[in-house]
Amino acid sequence: MTLTTVVASTRPGRVGRSVADWFTARAAEYDQFEAHTVDLQELALPFFDEPHPPVMQQYTKSHTRRWSRIVDASDAFVFVTPEYNGAFPAPLKNAWDYLVVEWRHKPAAFVSYGGVSAGTRAVQMGKQVVANLRMLPIGPTVSIPFVNELVERGAFRPGKIHEAAAEQVLDELVRTARVMRGLRSATY
Repeated sequence: MTLTTVVASTRPGRVGRSVADWFTARAAEYDQFEAHTVDLQELALPFFDEPHPPVMQQYTKSHTRRWSRIVDASDAFVFVTPEYNGAFPAPLKNAWDYLVVEWRHKPAAFVSYGGVSAGTRAVQMGKQVVANLRMLPIGPTVSIPFVNELVERGAFRPGKIHEAAAEQVLDELVRTARVMRGLRSATY
């Protein structure tokens, strides 16, 4: 099964990539997953620019077709997100909005970070969006308050609580990805 970790923040000076790199490395330790990271900064999707509704899958842009292939090939997702003004960053919403069919019946997990709130409001809002895409947002999350205190020389240094939370997320993703894969194959 393929697990895709998505880096939601695209701003200069972000720590999201280091958090995502840690989580992807952690996921790679699970034999059940082929884990990789997609960085929305590198993907560089412009604001949604397709002339047709995404449900039609009549993509006219190469960046949309590339994103579609990545999402379609994935069995589960982890969205690594900060909280901006009580919500997730706009590039993440834009990435979700590009596609519809490719997201269906896939589990979604969140790793959030920030100051005292650790990005929890971004996760709550994100779960609403992915549920509307017919994804299954799982319960366990990884929340990282005061994330800047845990980044040394550009690398995220998790504590025991983060490692334990990541294990819960990955265990749940393994279970739900198997079930959802069966649902996708029966549906399409």
